[in-house]
Amino acid sequence: MSDSVDKNPWSALRQFTSARIALGRAGHSLPTAPLLAFNLSHAQARDAVHHPLDTEALHQQLHALSLRTLDVHSAAPDREHYLRRPDLGRRLSDESRDALAQFKDESPDLVFVIGDGLSAFAASKQAVPLLQAVLPQLADWKIAPVVVARQARVALGDEIGELLHAKIVVMLIGERPGLSSPDSLGVYLTYAPKVGCSDAQRNCISNVRPEGLDYPLAAHKLHYLLTHARRLGLTGVGLKDDSDALLQAAPAAPAIGGAASTHPQSDPAGPDANASAT
Repeated sequence: MSDSVDKNPWSALRQFTSARIALGRAGHSLPTAPLLAFNLSHAQARDAVHHPLDTEALHQQLHALSLRTLDVHSAAPDREHYLRRPDLGRRLSDESRDALAQFKDESPDLVFVIGDGLSAFAASKQAVPLLQAVLPQLADWKIAPVVVARQARVALGDEIGELLHAKIVVMLIGERPGLSSPDSLGVYLTYAPKVGCSDAQRNCISNVRPEGLDYPLAAHKLHYLLTHARRLGLTGVGLKDDSDALLQAAPAAPAIGGAASTHPQSDPAGPDANASAT
């Protein structure tokens, strides 16, 4: 069977990327093994979109780090409404809004929100290790309880931050799954969060995962952006990421690594697994 497969001369390049290149061909189609691998990746991406966030396990992990937590839900009552009605994922349910109002007197410098977005896998796997990496660098910050949000989109953090009177909100949210990355985490920073903030008022660090932008480097970028956001009193297009210049010995960037963006970002938690929308 292997004799019928025409190998691609670029096959040696596959060691440098997880992208689907140099797969060879069998007649006019892909060989069986790459085709089955593609179907598996597609199934994993679809599963990531529909898999529910295990909030109980996430709260336990956060409590093990001596972090206080809060649990909220967007106005989307279930996954079907969440995917069909992006607007509902950007606002809190009435019950969650009332619950957060009890903490309004804390007025923290910073609140972290962990949202399922389009990949609960990402929120479950990447959010806590990233917090472990960045929190030691934020000893002089007044930090609110970590908010765990279900059926969440990026803009949900704006209402959470506004209700808590937080100076900055950081949304850790599952990005739209790709065929090689069903568990990629996005990090969105917004200064002076309030309902109605635009994407131009945010900064984004994307593709946080061990195979992409690893936790130490993501934490370094996040700390840099937070420090300068507080100093300048802004995030978004006015806040540039020059964090790489501070690295004494910058690690080699992975071929599929993420990056911090100073430009408006579309919400990774879009209406389906093949598109994103704010």
